[in-house]
Amino acid sequence: MIPVTKAFLPPKHEYDKLLTDIWDTGWLTNNGKYLKSLEEKLESYLKVKHCIIVSNGTIAVQIALKSLNITKEVITTPYSYVATTNALLWENCKPVFVDIDRNSFSIDSELIESAITQDTEAILATHCYGLPGQLENIEQIAKRNNLKVIYDAAHAFGVKYGTESILNYGDLSTLSFHATKLFHTVEGGAIICNDDQLAEKIKLIRSFGHVGDDYFSLGINGKNSELHAAMGHAVLPYVDRIVQRRKHIYSSYRKSLDSINRFDFSILESLTYNYSYFPFVADSEEQLLALIKYLNKEDIFPRRYFYPSLNNLPHNVGESCPISEAISKETICLPLFYELTDQEVSKIVINIIEFYR
Repeated sequence: MIPVTKAFLPPKHEYDKLLTDIWDTGWLTNNGKYLKSLEEKLESYLKVKHCIIVSNGTIAVQIALKSLNITKEVITTPYSYVATTNALLWENCKPVFVDIDRNSFSIDSELIESAITQDTEAILATHCYGLPGQLENIEQIAKRNNLKVIYDAAHAFGVKYGTESILNYGDLSTLSFHATKLFHTVEGGAIICNDDQLAEKIKLIRSFGHVGDDYFSLGINGKNSELHAAMGHAVLPYVDRIVQRRKHIYSSYRKSLDSINRFDFSILESLTYNYSYFPFVADSEEQLLALIKYLNKEDIFPRRYFYPSLNNLPHNVGESCPISEAISKETICLPLFYELTDQEVSKIVINIIEFYR
């Protein structure tokens, strides 16, 4: 079976060495040395000021909202993983969906301003597949309208826009370190922040709102453990190698499938990309479902990313977003992970081409 993704696992003896030290110290959680040193290593690797590790990527968005005092309307994308919208609803914010741009699959900045009301407090945009939307436009709109900007950058680890880390845009960016991501801590996430005061507030919220026996504010348990941090330490030295392998697979897909894939890859020209996903856009939902069925018979299991369009969720129906609704019905991501062999890539490509013939 060829799954859509598979977690990268570092050599076991390298992880075991870190676990032995954790066993010897007996320090398992509560901001231990491995978590603190991983934050420092990630700040250096990602070229960001503050990388605050939390227990997962969803709570990263929730803490980001809480730290910026967002309680009302938030303009957001309908094309993302459900966690983006769920975090808003869980924090009792109202998602206001704005349709996506056909090229980047990210929120269409040209539509944002017309969706702003007196209750709008923030923009929550996703770097879908690690690809940025119209960043400069979003920054200017937010400044004109006194709005906060949070980027769900779960797919964007290591991505640069020009020479700048994509994570340095907006007031805050959030990351996911889930096992399926190219850098992972099994479960985990992080909040990227360039403001010292805000970073301290986020750390307090992450830890029940207190340090030691002194209570300062309302908080939650968003901490991560030394065992998870140790996995991050073991995976991080391999990230560049992982990206290069994924780039090779990505290039093979593009070269072979460019004539039938409707996704526009021109947006990659302005990026240092991480090759986190390979989207394939069919001509219709009927064709897509037939393709999935065809590939499944050959033990190939791509996945629909992202379906349904979030404005059509049964617990959160929003305004119509026709582009997102169409794209969500027509798009899959092809298998893409470090251990995927060239032979498996060839099998996938051959079967897709045969299906289209």
